[in-house]
Amino acid sequence: MLVRRAEAVLGRGGRPAGGLVDVRIGGGVVTEIGPPGQRLARQRGEDELDAVGGALLPGLHDHHIHLMSLAAAASSVVLGPPEITGPRDFANRLRTAAAAARAGTAGGWLRGVGYHPAVAGDLDRVALDALTGDVPARVQHRGGALWVLNSAGLRAVGLGPESFLDVEGVERTPDAVPTGRLWRLDGWLAGRVPRVPADLGAVGRAALAVGVTGFTDATPQRRPSDAAALADAVASGALPQRLTLMRPLDGGPALPDGISPGPVKIMLDDTNLPPPDALAERVRWAHRAGASVAVHCVTRVQLVVALAAIGDAGPPPPGTADRIEHGAVVPPELATLVGAAGLTVVTQPNFVAERGDAYLAEVDPDDLDWLYPCRSLLAAGIAVAAGTDAPFGHPDPWRAIRAARERRTASGRVLGGGERVDGRTALDLFLGRPGDPARPRRLHPGLPADLCLLRTPLDDALADPDAAHVAATIIDGALAHTAP
Repeated sequence: MLVRRAEAVLGRGGRPAGGLVDVRIGGGVVTEIGPPGQRLARQRGEDELDAVGGALLPGLHDHHIHLMSLAAAASSVVLGPPEITGPRDFANRLRTAAAAARAGTAGGWLRGVGYHPAVAGDLDRVALDALTGDVPARVQHRGGALWVLNSAGLRAVGLGPESFLDVEGVERTPDAVPTGRLWRLDGWLAGRVPRVPADLGAVGRAALAVGVTGFTDATPQRRPSDAAALADAVASGALPQRLTLMRPLDGGPALPDGISPGPVKIMLDDTNLPPPDALAERVRWAHRAGASVAVHCVTRVQLVVALAAIGDAGPPPPGTADRIEHGAVVPPELATLVGAAGLTVVTQPNFVAERGDAYLAEVDPDDLDWLYPCRSLLAAGIAVAAGTDAPFGHPDPWRAIRAARERRTASGRVLGGGERVDGRTALDLFLGRPGDPARPRRLHPGLPADLCLLRTPLDDALADPDAAHVAATIIDGALAHTAP
């Protein structure tokens, strides 16, 4: 393929070349970049794509996403903001969904996602029973750690009032009756409820349309069947993006061809934090197995424990870096320690736009200036990359790029304005390699030809970050998507 008249994003700082260039692609890599203003001769049988002055850049990589959950979300009922904003909307949506589930298939289950207590308060089985009746129902908190089941759902999974199942993470009343609230039990629950249709092809097509050519799936407790479904989608081409899977602490089964191993994922929750020495041993185990770790940290205390453990465990294998996932609260004193440890922070600036108003109302004022930071981390020399955390965040990286640049909530309020970065820096958060997420790729001969072509020059696109600027997406040298 020969891409004509492109503004090629090259070199230090991601600056375009000094004029439009032709870019030749062959064998799945960029093979030649012509001199600015000079045409490359077309070779026999070579397809041509006219960029018409649009920017040609490496394809975007989402460094933290949950693909099976994202695919399943399309078959679920959205029960949280911004679609649902109050108790009346919530009750109407849930009653309608329960009636549909009662008359439908999928075992008659109702699956709700995206709930936040700002809509209708904290949920339990009693609150759900009043709206769903005898239909088994489960509703996920938008943070992903909590499922709430109604009484019919609890009975269906073996947790009815008469049950004596001893399952860690099942919240109970003082009388030992399950409240319906299940914490970090995705894997356990998945084996006891009907399987939700998950169209990974739709996920792949939607990602192509926004210029995404790679994913790092950060799902904890991934079921073997889910890994197999992802592998099948990659092998069939339904999911055309490059795929990296984070691994469980025990390593898990060997990954199929076409899927790259990522770091070992370690979850932390404030309610059951491990002692730093126990966590350090988990980190050392991963290092001995030749892997770095990616530690989930969304509070100050989680980050403090993670830093102590990683410091005690010692450096990761050569050529790798341990990661802090989310880095939701990183004040300057902890940023200094993050930098000293050589960690990479994989953040989600999109949450500032998507959840910022709730943060302003609920988060400790001492933490507000350090929520999902970016500029201060980069200024401290810390490696920073980004993911969307979809489906818990919106899967469009351009929204995250805009959020990193503007730091505005849905209502237009500025949250952590000192953490704003310019558009090029925000874009770079999604241009890193899976194994080196904070080092952005640039066009050069030999680069794998996973590319994104914009309709406009880069400066124009970044002045108003939007997926509508994507004109075409190329994967492995083949045109995978063209916009209308």
